[in-house]
Amino acid sequence: MNAQAPNNNLIAIASGKGGVGKTWFAITLAQALARSGRKVLLFDGDLGLANIDIQLGLTPERDLALAIAGKLRMTQCVEKFAAGPFDIIAGRSGSGSLASLPTPRIERIGRELVALAGGYQHVLIDLGAGVDKTVQMLAATASRTLLLVNDEPTSLTDGYAFIKLGWTNHPGMDIRIVVNGAESQAAGQKTYDILSRSCENFLKRKPPLAGIVRRDNRVRDAIRAQQPLLTRSPTSEAASDVEAIARSLL
Repeated sequence: MNAQAPNNNLIAIASGKGGVGKTWFAITLAQALARSGRKVLLFDGDLGLANIDIQLGLTPERDLALAIAGKLRMTQCVEKFAAGPFDIIAGRSGSGSLASLPTPRIERIGRELVALAGGYQHVLIDLGAGVDKTVQMLAATASRTLLLVNDEPTSLTDGYAFIKLGWTNHPGMDIRIVVNGAESQAAGQKTYDILSRSCENFLKRKPPLAGIVRRDNRVRDAIRAQQPLLTRSPTSEAASDVEAIARSLL
């Protein structure tokens, strides 16, 4: 899979550390793209700590674990989320064994994702947090990676580590930054500037800014209610910011 050309339909959603809102952002971006008339698949690639189904209040009958075990084809694990409206391939929360899959199985997942992408205009991969082998290999299948960071020093440090490793292994990797939970657009710009300066100083290049999502209490309300933000609070600031990122992708 490392030698395979990235697929234009695939967009990876990544974060150097947990707790920056990656899964919430992936769900909201999927809904924003779907509401623009695009056919979208959201793939829960956080193997072992999957929680897209939890955030949406779903109990999927089929999930990725069945495909990995060879009991179902990946196409048979696709479920429709009518409220999106987009399709989902759910993971299985608590399946720690999925996080340490051997390389051939990860490669098979990548090939099946690329095959599935032919039936969609966008396939979003919600990657696990961090820089482990599974994350890097799945990210390599995508045409671009949206890397979420916030203003916490550990988020910026781990985000930089993700960029460095990604560009070391795949020099042409298209990584773009999304600053999440910013107090304001100006504060988000400052956070991005800190990261971009580090990249420029040490890596001699910097990833572009894909967008800034402002801090919004209605995000937490939507997660607690197990509803997508664009359904529960479509006029919120965070919803508007994600929709702007979706438009840039179109």
